[in-house]
Amino acid sequence: MKVKTILVSQPEPKVENSPYFELQNKLKVRVDFRPFIHVEGVSAKEVRAQKIDLSKFTAIILTSRNSVDHFFRVAEEMRFKVPEDLKYFCQSEAVAYYLQRYVVYRKRKIYVGQKEFSDLAPLIKKYKDEKFLLPNTDQLNSDVPQTLDALKVDWTQGIFYRTVMSDLSDLKDVYYDVLVFFSPTGIKSLFKNFPDFQQNNTRIAVFGVTTQKEALDRGLRVDIMAPTPEIPSMTGALEKYILEVNKGK
Repeated sequence: MKVKTILVSQPEPKVENSPYFELQNKLKVRVDFRPFIHVEGVSAKEVRAQKIDLSKFTAIILTSRNSVDHFFRVAEEMRFKVPEDLKYFCQSEAVAYYLQRYVVYRKRKIYVGQKEFSDLAPLIKKYKDEKFLLPNTDQLNSDVPQTLDALKVDWTQGIFYRTVMSDLSDLKDVYYDVLVFFSPTGIKSLFKNFPDFQQNNTRIAVFGVTTQKEALDRGLRVDIMAPTPEIPSMTGALEKYILEVNKGK
């Protein structure tokens, strides 16, 4: 069956040159966006209840933009003045760049990984005597604690925000040819909102092996997978699939 409509389970991109918009124009398909999950901040009171005293830490590990936003939000709610000599360990260049919203970059000690959390390990190891705070979500990837424990550093996880499943009840009678997922929680949200969901002719696209596993465990058929050695992006995987099934359109 040909693909005419796609629902991406993420917020709509804010940049005009998003590859999703290029895909839409190039292949004449409709691409809609709807977050299946969203983030809610944890209050300063709840963070204190975790026995976290921001003044006790000398380094912060930031894995995402959310971790940046919510660390500084909680610090402000606690009226904690973030010290200038605090060290920041950012998982990627994108996270480090985003950090500039809150600090004067050239005046701070910032260490940047490549992409995966494990890329940060050599940098953290150099400063293993620091006291590290990991402001994060309640759904932490298992590779993070494994990496930090293996380094034998003094680190503490703080739950500064939570991943919450969105209300999708307005989509009950809406049909899409392709549903695109980027996390296991997105799949869980689908079934929480629609416990009787039947895939039928709907194509499922997943990003990452953990998302793929969740889909398969739920009895879904995975039609589109990314990344692969040949196609690293979801938009690339979608384009390849659509070109194949829409032949002769």
